Amino acid sequence: MILQNFIVFEGIDGAGTSTQLDLLKQSRDAERFLFTAEPTGASTGLYLRQMLKGDIPLTNETAAYLFAADRNEHINGRLLIEGNRLITGVAEACRTGKIVVSDRYLFSSLAYQSINCDPAVPRTLNSSFPLPSLLFYFAIEAEPALARLGTRSYREIYEKKDFLDRVVAEYRKILDEYRGRDEGMKIIVLDAEKPKEEIRTIIWKEIAARYHLAVC
Repeated sequence: MILQNFIVFEGIDGAGTSTQLDLLKQSRDAERFLFTAEPTGASTGLYLRQMLKGDIPLTNETAAYLFAADRNEHINGRLLIEGNRLITGVAEACRTGKIVVSDRYLFSSLAYQSINCDPAVPRTLNSSFPLPSLLFYFAIEAEPALARLGTRSYREIYEKKDFLDRVVAEYRKILDEYRGRDEGMKIIVLDAEKPKEEIRTIIWKEIAARYHLAVC
C-alpha cells in the first residue's frame, strides 16, 4: 500500500539526508510540509537513540523489534506535532493533506538490521507498513560518508566502514527488489557526493512536479 503525501530520504550515515531535510524546511512552500525522522522523538525513539550511541547494549534481533515498534508509533500513533516537526502520526498527517518528509524509514531497518541477524526478522516486522509515494536514496560509499562525520564528537554503533560497506550492498538489493514490484512508489537515486545545492534542486523539482508547487 502506498501512503500518499509521504516522502522518505534514505541512505547510510553521512549520506546527507539530514542536511537536505533542513534545506527543504527553507523552501517557499514549507508551510505545506511536516518534517520527521526515525528513530522518532517519542519515548521509543529516544530509547533507540541511546542504543545507537552504545549506551544500551541490545541483541540485533531486539533492536529490529524496537525499530519496528517505534515505526508503528511513528506511522499509526496519535498526531503529535511541534511546530513543523512531526513526532508521531504520519498516516493521520498525510490524510489531512500535509506533505510529510521523513529522514529514514523501513528501508533502513531492511538494510541495517539484515546484516547481523536473520533478514527474515526485519522483513516480517516491517511487512505491514505502507510505502511512501516518493523515495529518495542518497547513494554514497562508506569511506566518503564517514569522512563527513569525522569532526563529530562521537560515533554511533553502526558508523564503521566494514559494516557500512555491507549496508550499502543491502540498500542496492532492496532498491532493485522494490523497483521490480512496481507498487507505485517512485524511487529517485541521488549522487550524494554532488554539491548539496545541486542535490537540493533535484529533490525540489521532483517534489514540486508531484504536488504542483512552484519550482525554486
